[in-house]
Amino acid sequence: MGLTKTEIFTDEQNSLAIKLKALAHPARIAILQQIIKANACICGDLVDELGLAQPTISQHLKELKNAGLIKGTIEGVSVCYCINPIVWAELKEQLSTFFNTFDNTCC
Repeated sequence: MGLTKTEIFTDEQNSLAIKLKALAHPARIAILQQIIKANACICGDLVDELGLAQPTISQHLKELKNAGLIKGTIEGVSVCYCINPIVWAELKEQLSTFFNTFDNTCC
């Protein structure tokens, strides 16, 4: 069996790509901004804040959670979401390392 495309890249490259793919939608950026702004877990009030349908919000939350950027806890009948601080710090470090590798010496 041949290699899949992701197998030819490092674990760090794949990890960063997964996180950036999750960030590559304006609704997901808005969701993250709302969670950060609340400075607490958000339980179901994103529909009112963002003006998107609940199924749309749920799909975006799923993508963010699959990438590890947020985590969810069940409280009664609601799922509450907050930033995953470990993965958030990892992303911050990965992006810092990535951007700092360029020294602006070409062209």
